[in-house]
Amino acid sequence: MGRTLYLQCDNGISGDMVVGALLDAGASEEGLRAALKSLGVDGFEVVVSRKEVGALVGCDFDVVLDAEYENHDHDMEWLFGDVDGHHGHEHGHEHGHEHGHEHGHHGHEHGHNGHEHGHHAHRGLAEIRAIVNGADLSDRARSTALKVFEVIADAEAKAHGATRETVHFHEVGAIDSIVDVVAAAWCLDDLGVEDVVVSPLAEGEGHVRSAHGILSIPVPAVANIVEANGLVLRRAHRKGELVTPTGAAIAAATRTSEELPELYRIIAQGLGCGKRAYDPPSTLRATLVEGVAAADRAPYIDEPPLYKLETEVDDCTGEALGYVLELLYKEGAREAHFIPVFMKKGRPGYQIEVLCTAEDAPALETVLFEHTTTIGVRRSAVGRTALVREHIELKTPYGMVRAKRVTLPDGSMRTYPEHDEVARIAAERGLSYQDVTRTVLGCC
Repeated sequence: MGRTLYLQCDNGISGDMVVGALLDAGASEEGLRAALKSLGVDGFEVVVSRKEVGALVGCDFDVVLDAEYENHDHDMEWLFGDVDGHHGHEHGHEHGHEHGHEHGHHGHEHGHNGHEHGHHAHRGLAEIRAIVNGADLSDRARSTALKVFEVIADAEAKAHGATRETVHFHEVGAIDSIVDVVAAAWCLDDLGVEDVVVSPLAEGEGHVRSAHGILSIPVPAVANIVEANGLVLRRAHRKGELVTPTGAAIAAATRTSEELPELYRIIAQGLGCGKRAYDPPSTLRATLVEGVAAADRAPYIDEPPLYKLETEVDDCTGEALGYVLELLYKEGAREAHFIPVFMKKGRPGYQIEVLCTAEDAPALETVLFEHTTTIGVRRSAVGRTALVREHIELKTPYGMVRAKRVTLPDGSMRTYPEHDEVARIAAERGLSYQDVTRTVLGCC
């Protein structure tokens, strides 16, 4: 089975947190740098480092912009207050120089007074497509990146009453966001991820200052992405913007499943670090798992379709039916039995059931017609799950004893001594059937 990525968004999700977690899980930093260099976009440098977050250590993926393109994150002073301006100043300018691409598109493309920085601030989707299509990416990574941008474009278009192709928005236009999205797509491809499971996204509360004024959390772009793509939010009950449009879009564009495989092996883990001084710290855990296929748990027999033959009789003796069972097994029945039932007008009788292949069904029906009093046999196709079994010989105090060994779904094995063998040994040695069985099983 293919690799599945599990994104645990207990402390939110952002673009750079995703990339950091994937690098920490084993994506090639060298390969990623080469891919980002091929973007043909100037004005940034990528810094990858190890960072302590509480008692843990994770990977910090930082897009450092040149002075000409530098973005400053002054939203922090708003995240811990209200729209009336009662800010939490302890979270303000001391964190202002941390790059806001990790949390939000709402003002980090703007300077201290909200003025735009340069031509890069207003890119449209067509320009983004040109950048991505011109980069040295695999088809899969390119497709993923473009899908993420389209998710953001649709969300921004809805917020601003525009269309995907006409909207000009800061998040996709910013250099750091372009790098985050392309880097995430490249890392997913490098790790061979085929399925992505996303936990509920923990989101904060409060307001954030943006180029468009004061916005409630979740901001419109995040809310639109969540609504359009069926993502689940979970209240974190703390102030701050924990889910960014880029993070939400990556989750929406890559998610393929609601749940992890029932059984799986952990291949690798990664922890991506955020930039803001939240408590608890902003981290994203990425776990790479591989589902355990049915064949690995228990090799099932690939059987041909089976049929069940069924009929009732009320005028056959038990002795006659015992003889019929012997004949049925001789003709190839997989299973056969009869059970007491009550029939029309309260008459006692027997129901006969036979499990067989389609090829053996005609001969077995003939046995039922010729050796019982039935005048009709029902035939129906049935499904059957059968474990692989092997016939073995066990070395025991009684000599070699034939047995059957099967593999259970959890991979363990169970052995069954053949009845005829146990009965023969018990008769020859004057032992009980149960004592012989226990001794044989002790030799497995």
